Amino acid sequence: MEFLTDYGLFFAKTLTFVVAIFIVVSLMVSASGRGKKSEKGHIQISKLNEKYKAMREALEHAVLDEDQLKLLEKDEKKRLKTEKADQKKAAKEKHKHEKDRKEEQSVVIDEHKKRVFVLDFHGDIKASANESLRETISAVLTLATPKDEVVVKVESGGGMVHSYGLASSQLARITNKQIPLTVCVDKVAASGGYMMACVANKIVAAPFAILGSIGVVAQLPNFHRLLKKNDIDYEMFTAGEFKRTVTMFGENTEKGREKFVEDLEDIHVLFKEFVAEHRPQVDIATVATGEVWFGRRAKDVNLIDLLQTSDEYLLDQVATADIFEVEFSVKKSLPEKLGFAVQTAVERALFSVWEKAQLNRWF
Repeated sequence: MEFLTDYGLFFAKTLTFVVAIFIVVSLMVSASGRGKKSEKGHIQISKLNEKYKAMREALEHAVLDEDQLKLLEKDEKKRLKTEKADQKKAAKEKHKHEKDRKEEQSVVIDEHKKRVFVLDFHGDIKASANESLRETISAVLTLATPKDEVVVKVESGGGMVHSYGLASSQLARITNKQIPLTVCVDKVAASGGYMMACVANKIVAAPFAILGSIGVVAQLPNFHRLLKKNDIDYEMFTAGEFKRTVTMFGENTEKGREKFVEDLEDIHVLFKEFVAEHRPQVDIATVATGEVWFGRRAKDVNLIDLLQTSDEYLLDQVATADIFEVEFSVKKSLPEKLGFAVQTAVERALFSVWEKAQLNRWF
């Protein structure tokens, strides 16, 4: 027992020492990396046609016997040969009457097989995925044409007004280029999430996905009476009558509250105008009450266009289009890779105060 006790103490001391060294090294690496410019990340692209093909082939080898597999392989070779011959013949026909090189290049660019670019947006209150969305859209726009399609799978319950306003504007970059945009909602696109979805030319949702919530909410605690009870004064100095309408620590006035509610109403009006502009088929007075609708009911009030999951929508296009999944992979620092979020207590405190100062105006 004495040996086990001594060994346990030795092991605990050694482990503590190793962990301490590990943390110090991580902090040093993080500190040395600060201030240095580096790439934020890179674009990753995978062809979903190949993924689906591999899945089908795996099932075929598991289910079919040897003779059936040989027959399938023979049919596939024949199909590919015919397809290649048809493409070659079509290319000759298209370029037959072309006289200069520029016109020929233009035809080649315009006559490509339809491409579907698939992006993901998983939104939190601050729409933190905005940066990745910006990068992937920028990448897609360097190549996509009006003959292609961009599919964005949105999953968000909404959040800060300015953040989701920016996310919607990023999606508008696609439609501004006359490139068809489809938003697929498998779980939820409510409030700010629906603000993003309504920019699309087509909204596809699962039968029980949550949509709508076209409204604005704001909430904040007030500690004025607690401070007053403990003889603590809180002073705030502003220039401009409505520089600060309501506050967490001072005494809120009726005039300030009225102005704050007026601001919320104005945001709601802007939200309704935005939805009505992009989906003129909806009765905005009916849908802009802050209520939510499940997919089936959302279709009844024209909040969506088609009842389907994103998987079904993409699989339906495998035979006629090349489907590419595009994502932005963020480059992580060594501490982040090792599971450490290196951030000082001061930074955490400042960020917490900043968040509270936003007064929580949310879609």
